[in-house]
Amino acid sequence: MSLIKSAATISGLTLLSRITGVVRDMLIARYFGATAETDAFYVAFRLPNMLRRLFAEGAFQQAFVPMLSEVREKEPEEGEKRFIDNVFTVLALAVFIVSVLGVIAAPLLVWAIAGGMSENPEAFTLATGLTRFMFPYIAFMSLVALAAAVLNTRKKFALPAATPILLNISFILATVFLADRFAEPVWALAVAVIGGGVLQLGAQVWGLSRIGVRVRPRSVRNALHDENVRRVLTLMAPALFGVGVAQLSILINTNIASHLGHGAVTWLNYADRLMEFPTALLGVALGTVLLPGLSAAHARGDDARYNALLDHGLRLVALVGIPASIGLWLTADALVSFLFQGKSFTPEDVSQTAIAVVGYAVGLIGLIGLKIIAPAFYARKDIRTPVKAAFMSLVVVQLINCVSVPFLSHAGLALSVGLGSVVNAGTLLVILRKRGIYSPCAGWFKAILRIALASLLMGGAVWWVQRGVDWTALRWTYRAAGVLGLVAGAAVLYFGALYALGWRVRDIRPA
Repeated sequence: MSLIKSAATISGLTLLSRITGVVRDMLIARYFGATAETDAFYVAFRLPNMLRRLFAEGAFQQAFVPMLSEVREKEPEEGEKRFIDNVFTVLALAVFIVSVLGVIAAPLLVWAIAGGMSENPEAFTLATGLTRFMFPYIAFMSLVALAAAVLNTRKKFALPAATPILLNISFILATVFLADRFAEPVWALAVAVIGGGVLQLGAQVWGLSRIGVRVRPRSVRNALHDENVRRVLTLMAPALFGVGVAQLSILINTNIASHLGHGAVTWLNYADRLMEFPTALLGVALGTVLLPGLSAAHARGDDARYNALLDHGLRLVALVGIPASIGLWLTADALVSFLFQGKSFTPEDVSQTAIAVVGYAVGLIGLIGLKIIAPAFYARKDIRTPVKAAFMSLVVVQLINCVSVPFLSHAGLALSVGLGSVVNAGTLLVILRKRGIYSPCAGWFKAILRIALASLLMGGAVWWVQRGVDWTALRWTYRAAGVLGLVAGAAVLYFGALYALGWRVRDIRPA
């Protein structure tokens, strides 16, 4: 399956996931608004979610996927099955222990990630209770990450990409049917998290059975003595630190946000959710497809294929990332008003969320690019370099916070994350070039010139159309029609301008 076809499959399913996610967030915003209770939920959910990204989807996949590709290339089928079983055994034990410790240490964890919440004892107690209830979510999602890695390595990208839809459906059903049944309605969202975890794991187990993989636990002692498992653990050590640096930045920013008044954590969460659209549709999709391909090319010593895959991914990032950044910047108020404004989510909430979206949009190209550039190192089993770049990015983010937060409040936190991502991605790209790992293929100057001109034309048109429009004052049906028309028109204008400048669809096909 080609890079474009694979990425298109994932992007299509990811789009469906994001659409259900938008429906989910629209309902949550309308039912719950931006309050101390929603802040408590998002703080509590961020803890297991952060560990999921750190422990499962982050460090684990970065270490496991290249090793699994190598085992598939060099060992018989029985050796691959034994390796997967041994990794499952060690991973399941580890996440069980982490889940138990998280439940016990919930008050300390809430204080660490959102110290400002301690000023409101009721919100702090609620966040602690929600954390204890939802913390086992990491166990479900770690095992989901294992199954997804196996499926992706077998080039079965569809099911892992579709699985997040189940979590969104769980949220939608819980919001509509359970919220009114709790004395504190926000507990319905916690039930949705655990229910979604169970559904996602069940789907992945079914997917593995379809390809004849039946994971079963083995002796922990034997699993730890497996040389390939030890190599995964060795690779995970620096990867944990690298991903941990990024998660530490999120933790620090959440803590700062908790001191900025009720609603700040929720506003940032909705802005982040909106930014996940382009990040997931392109960055995550391409990164998921690229890592196994890059790993296999490196294992075979095929440097030409490795370079071509990476170059192709970077061109797609520029093609979509640059106009998406400009578009989100200029349509932030329109999008937030259309998606989230309602009975409990006021025009003021719209305004505060929109300025956070603008902050993130400044660094969107870095947020997307990082999903493509980092796998170039992971595929070579080089985890240390991304770790060093991530640490530098953390320092940059916090230095920017010192200046941006006093002037821009929570929007300054979004801006620092965006700019930090640009620094991180740019640093890694420079290193790839200096080490001779990546060499840009011909045609980059012409491609960037076309993209820049088309993006400027599109941006100017979007700005002109919105002059004097107060999106929060419009009825929802008018907001919906206006936003959908604006986005569709911008896309047509952008690609039309590209075509007029000589760009053709064949230009995005790999060499």
